[in-house]
Amino acid sequence: MSLLERIDPRPEEQEIGSGKRLIRVGDDRGVSLAERLAYRLHRLSWRTPLHKLRLRGRFPLKLLAVPKDPIAGDKAAGEAILAGEIAFGGRSVEVARLAFNDPTFAPDFSDHLQSFAWLRDVAAAATRENAAKLVEGITRHWLESCAERCGERAWRADLWGRRILFWSAYAPYILSSRDIVYRSAVLNTLARGARHLDKSADRAPEGLPRITAWAGVIAAALVVQGGPVRQGRGEAGMIRALEAAQHEDGGLVSRSPTEQLALVEVLAQVRAAYFAARKEMPDAIGDALEGAASALRTIILGDGGLSSWQGGNGLDPRTVATVLEGSGVEAGALRQARGWGYQRLAAKSVTAVFDAAPPPPSRALAGGCASTLAFELSDGGNRLIVNCGGVGAAKAALPAELVRALRTTAAHSTLTLGDRNSTAVHDDGSLGKGVGQVELGRDDTAGTVVEAGHDGYVRRFGLVHQRQLALTADGLALEGEDRLIAQGRRRRSEPTGFAIRFHLAPGVEVTSTADGQGALLRIKGGAVWQFKARGGALGIEDSLWVDGAAKPHGTQQLVITGETPPDGTTVAWTLKRAR
Repeated sequence: MSLLERIDPRPEEQEIGSGKRLIRVGDDRGVSLAERLAYRLHRLSWRTPLHKLRLRGRFPLKLLAVPKDPIAGDKAAGEAILAGEIAFGGRSVEVARLAFNDPTFAPDFSDHLQSFAWLRDVAAAATRENAAKLVEGITRHWLESCAERCGERAWRADLWGRRILFWSAYAPYILSSRDIVYRSAVLNTLARGARHLDKSADRAPEGLPRITAWAGVIAAALVVQGGPVRQGRGEAGMIRALEAAQHEDGGLVSRSPTEQLALVEVLAQVRAAYFAARKEMPDAIGDALEGAASALRTIILGDGGLSSWQGGNGLDPRTVATVLEGSGVEAGALRQARGWGYQRLAAKSVTAVFDAAPPPPSRALAGGCASTLAFELSDGGNRLIVNCGGVGAAKAALPAELVRALRTTAAHSTLTLGDRNSTAVHDDGSLGKGVGQVELGRDDTAGTVVEAGHDGYVRRFGLVHQRQLALTADGLALEGEDRLIAQGRRRRSEPTGFAIRFHLAPGVEVTSTADGQGALLRIKGGAVWQFKARGGALGIEDSLWVDGAAKPHGTQQLVITGETPPDGTTVAWTLKRAR
């Protein structure tokens, strides 16, 4: 009898450990045509005389306060900028040839330039005295090319939100000039950007973009101008945006680790603005920051990097650590991840992260992945079982064909049936039919046992996929079981092929055992793990893994294959650490 069958279901209970919990996919409609048209008309209105009139008004003579950026920058990246080159996501441009409106720039690279997030790296590498002249030159260029042209590439609401956060935090680098005309231009543009956000923040796409836009409104009210009226409006907008974008457990509806990290960063910057202005941050925003940081910690593996979900990758562990340190949140990882959906199993030096929820709704994330019931596993600072990963924030770092392949079920360490995705993956970035609900149970009595089942294969094959992961209290063994259980009216009369994949991290050497039912996994410079399987044929195939810099690396995968009769089958497997 399975864990899901043993536990008494009580729908009113919210804690996973007290009973089964049913997690259903949210509103899976993509952005409607009417919404797209409305946003397009809104963007077109930026070019009208009326919008220009809206941007007029008094401009500040100085900033009311200068927040301290709580997130540390990358010194090496800053030194490269000082040497004349700005790089991001595998792309770079010479500072001397920088053109903010260059149409050849990839969107993610353009966003990095336009947000002025690179100021953080410059500050990590040089003092104001040594870098102000360079920063002022780049800012002058932005003012000349973008300040009067309200185009999408420079004036998008979330970009203005980030720009206000960074311009205010690094004002000493930007406003050190004695040129009164230039200083006035910067301050006037900040004020115009804040007025633009007053009208645009609530029209930004739901989720992280809208949260970031409202962050700019709040920061402008606290350190630029606007006072209590703008502050109150910004706080109300931010709270609405957070309520729509976050689950109760603090995880984003998009279920994207990349966006979750960015959310913690933005909210930490907002808190710094409150501190600089000597104002109290509303409890609702503070609670959102605490929940977001806890949800982020849930998906961190033993090397300090993120586990790879929904198009994200491991990132540089230093980046993850600096963001969490800057958040000031000391709360640990979630024990009861519900909407966020990632279950964490940890014992001694071993950590596993298990995707036990449906994929995100299409309107919440473009490029979602069919990863339900996949897992990743680390031993100390070494990754052992991984998913293939994704591009993260560097959207244009990999070819489109490879990015689409990384979204498939086969690119994750889980079961595929009939060579199909558990949820359909569309070329336009959306997800189609498939997993609609996941039933979840957890027991932490002796070690940790998590069991989940999804309905992604019921419509086509009449089979539910259930997976159970059991990590012993000493961390020496992870026992797994994958079951295919008949359900629904549509049953195939002939057997259906299945494959259960375990993608291995680079540096893990794999050797088959003599009986063909097991393998030895040697972590370079680390431990040896024994893998055994029952219920299918075990093979070794090529795979790849995308690192935190969005670069692919060749690796291998264990694959258990077989055929299931119409009424289902069971495959058991064990990963045991050699003492």
